[in-house]
Amino acid sequence: MEISNLTPSQSAVLTRRVTLLSVAVAGTLVVLKAVVWIASGSVALMASMADSGLDLIASMSTFFAVRYAAAPPDAEHRFGHGKAEAFASLIQAGLVFASAALVGQEAIRRIVEPRAVDKGVWAIGAMGVSTVLTACLIAAQTRMLRRAASVAVSSDRAHYAADLASNIIALVGIGAATLLQLNRLDAVAGLAIAAVLLWGAIAVFRQSSSQLMDHELSDEARARIISIMKADPRVKGVHQLRTRAAGPTVHIQMHADLDPTLTFEAAHHVVVKAEKRVLDAFPAADVLIHADPQGRAEPHGGEFAETSSPRVR
Repeated sequence: MEISNLTPSQSAVLTRRVTLLSVAVAGTLVVLKAVVWIASGSVALMASMADSGLDLIASMSTFFAVRYAAAPPDAEHRFGHGKAEAFASLIQAGLVFASAALVGQEAIRRIVEPRAVDKGVWAIGAMGVSTVLTACLIAAQTRMLRRAASVAVSSDRAHYAADLASNIIALVGIGAATLLQLNRLDAVAGLAIAAVLLWGAIAVFRQSSSQLMDHELSDEARARIISIMKADPRVKGVHQLRTRAAGPTVHIQMHADLDPTLTFEAAHHVVVKAEKRVLDAFPAADVLIHADPQGRAEPHGGEFAETSSPRVR
């Protein structure tokens, strides 16, 4: 997962803007495709319209999820509300699975019983507009994700990337049925769209479930944290580093080995300075550092007792 270099408030502003744009694009495409599908009867266009309808539901869930996730911690949620984004991503995955199943079923029926596409030029135009708007939305989401981390927006982008591929497939299928009178190709395009949607749903599910299961940050991010900690020579070592992401927030906790001759006040000063260095690199982080006297600390027990595993440093 990418880590944001912005403050939580800055990330919230960006995610709110891009999720509002996502809702607007999805709503526009639903109306456009519905009107043209009623006139043309294209299976590929119907498949794309159904997917856009679920896109609208998914985008609205993301729209509300990122706002809830940005809310500050409260008495009931002292670690914040960040995982609301991952839940929204799971909703997206479920909707895409449902869309793929419905589209695939209709496409198979039309392959067996092909039907001509009426007003194919309208359908081609609708899919052309859909392709352009979807590409513009993906570009805006990509720019946002380069600056701020959001699993919900990332999942939304993956969803719309699958949509972009399905729009192109639908455009080819409708064009072949309209211009070449190859009616079964319209239905075959619908079936291909279902396969693309299924693949996109799997990607979204994996990303959201990874965050819900508290997967560690990347090895690169962990190595960076350790390097930042050791920038002060008074920090002799770092162990029991544990990290996880919850929406826009990153939780980091570790044990730092300090010179055992330091006074309590001096050790506190070293830890505070180290925490500030980590926050400079990860502004949206919650950092917890436990100080240990090097060579004199008792092993820590409990569910997360110290281990010799190379992954837990």
